[in-house]
Amino acid sequence: MIGKVEKGYENLPSMNEPGCEAFIGDAFANPDGAVFCSGFFELLHSDPLVYEYTYDETKFVVEGEFVLTDMTSGQVVHARKGDVLFFPKGTTVKFETPDRALGFYAGHRTFAP
Repeated sequence: MIGKVEKGYENLPSMNEPGCEAFIGDAFANPDGAVFCSGFFELLHSDPLVYEYTYDETKFVVEGEFVLTDMTSGQVVHARKGDVLFFPKGTTVKFETPDRALGFYAGHRTFAP
């Protein structure tokens, strides 16, 4: 059957990172046993979020701009509405935004709640 979630970007739960206004919620968490999760990530202008990827993920920027720093290489990427990103497993990324950004992600992970 085809799965559908309406307005999965609304009322996202906080990531509870001190000083950081970051919100995330899976729209699909391992649907029918699949080894991926997808959903929305929202970041407001606040302290940066530093996140280590323990899985491969791709992200589509729905709104706004993410400023991303690869904490190993120092590479800085400005990702804006319509851009698609890939984060390989093992990458540590610092997420920032000048205002607000919303992304849709799909990750190869099975530890979803």
